[in-house]
Amino acid sequence: MKNIVLIVIALLIIVGGGIYFLTTANDSYTKDPIPQTPAPEETSVTTPDTEIAEPEEVERGPESTIGESAGGTEITAYHFGTGSEEIIFIGGIHGGYSANTALLGFELVDWFKENEDKIPETITVTVIPVLNPDGLEKVTGETGRFEMSDAAADTATKVAGRFNSNNVDLNRNFDCEWNAEGTWQNRTVSGGSAPFSEPESQAVRDYVLEIKPTAVVTWYSAAGGVYASTCGGEVKTETLALTKLFAEAAGYTAHEEYDYYEITGDMVNWFAKENIPAISVLLTNHTNTEFEKNRAGVEAILNYFK
Repeated sequence: MKNIVLIVIALLIIVGGGIYFLTTANDSYTKDPIPQTPAPEETSVTTPDTEIAEPEEVERGPESTIGESAGGTEITAYHFGTGSEEIIFIGGIHGGYSANTALLGFELVDWFKENEDKIPETITVTVIPVLNPDGLEKVTGETGRFEMSDAAADTATKVAGRFNSNNVDLNRNFDCEWNAEGTWQNRTVSGGSAPFSEPESQAVRDYVLEIKPTAVVTWYSAAGGVYASTCGGEVKTETLALTKLFAEAAGYTAHEEYDYYEITGDMVNWFAKENIPAISVLLTNHTNTEFEKNRAGVEAILNYFK
């Protein structure tokens, strides 16, 4: 009996020790909890209470310089009106040879200064009286305003005044059927080394491509007529309408094309290539501006677009 009791006590001791061992073993292999990193405190960013300024529109003044001649003279444009549609009037592309076209340009500038109210609200007018100041100076001694009485009368000087300082005919230097050798009457003239090789034609190109005018009127001399423009295609309907409108108002004859001889690199035809309605007005001679006739034509064009 005593032996049985001892055996039971021994078993209890063994079982109890095993349970204790297992319990402590589990405790020793339990992983410590991963420490939690406290969330960072939220910080607020203060945005300055200011608005981003819109870029200011630069208002164009009554005059601007669109470029320079080959001889370094500024080419000036005069602006009138505030409408969104711009109509450009150009004189003096053939300098002193057609000095009356430049003088007509200055007369128009003076007239618009006194009669700006005749410009429709939808229209802005730009007048470039002298596109070839180098050629004008050869004949008149001036690159700007002058008197016709100052113009040289001898033919050789007048012919030399048709060209710029690089001896290029600017009306053969535009990118419409251009050729390095152009024709003027029975002469061969320089069309430049490439289309727009001359700074004067570059100035017109850049201004026109930036502004995208509604229409352009250019004066030449001398034939006494109004000529439509095109560049290797049909004349646009609106160009024909402007040709007839100006001619009727001014008392000139309207022509659908200039066909006296082949013209290459023509400025007005380049306007047509750029889908801009453009007409050439050829004064009757090389001395008179025929101002009243042309003023009537200009007003007819302005009223057409109002």
